[in-house]
Amino acid sequence: MKSFRNPIVARAADPWVLRHSDGNYYFMYTQGGRLELTQSASLTGIASGRKKTVWAPPPEGPYSYHLWAPEIHRLNGKWYIYYTANDGSGGDASRRICVLENGESDPLEGDWEWKGALATPVPGLDGTVMPLGDDLYFLYAGYGHFPDYGSALYISRMDNPWTLRGEHVLLSAPAMEWEKQGGMAINEGPVVLRRNGFVFLVYSASTTWSEDYALGMLTMKENADPMDPSAWTKSAEPVFRKSAENGVYATGHNSFTLSPDGKEDWIVYHALPAPGTDTAHRSTRIQRFGWKADGTPDFGIPLGETCDIPVPSGE
Repeated sequence: MKSFRNPIVARAADPWVLRHSDGNYYFMYTQGGRLELTQSASLTGIASGRKKTVWAPPPEGPYSYHLWAPEIHRLNGKWYIYYTANDGSGGDASRRICVLENGESDPLEGDWEWKGALATPVPGLDGTVMPLGDDLYFLYAGYGHFPDYGSALYISRMDNPWTLRGEHVLLSAPAMEWEKQGGMAINEGPVVLRRNGFVFLVYSASTTWSEDYALGMLTMKENADPMDPSAWTKSAEPVFRKSAENGVYATGHNSFTLSPDGKEDWIVYHALPAPGTDTAHRSTRIQRFGWKADGTPDFGIPLGETCDIPVPSGE
């Protein structure tokens, strides 16, 4: 059986993978000064996929620096990229989530149009979109004191993929010790997983430079109102965390995808190989995950770099 070893992409933090109906995987990660999109026919072969820089900001401006956590989404028949940026002045106060649009069928073709920065009431980062029913919802991490300084998860309705509507509701603030490691209280990087009549909102907790960076989860019944905080149940412990035995630390900022044949669920995440490693060495890793009897995901433990992992079904 063909196998691979993690990491699949070196020095690639905040990985986002979208498997599209054209049979390709689309991959983005934080590169700081530009946005690069990779198209790959296989999940394990992303590092050698077709690449294109799809956005380089103006040399000076309010959204020209520290481009973080890009995500590509297919919404209403068009492509959208959401990413975080600021004005380079330092700190979090000028950080905003920006939107680009592309109407081509192939997102590596045509031009990406700047649609603006989303009007979040607090400085924000790590924006993602959740289609649910006939509505679009925007989820992001907003900075503030909860009461410790850091970030918390907010949700808002959307009029369209680049316009927010109505109130912004706080869904989850860092309240537990495992959400406060590394010097800040952090809930960030929300990502949506839907299955078995539930909506799972998986997020990253604690600081990304801490070896205890880990994934938490909110769970909601699919027919509930996502704008109602009481509809969500928060995990008491991380659902995915470091494994000292396997030499994998700071596991977080993930996305989800399927195997090429659609039969297997895979988690995509970044991690570090040792405690205290510089965050520049965060790398993208993948592994298959399963489901518990109660319908909730079972992410298991992170697999080490010497582990031979069977390739995704259909590769």
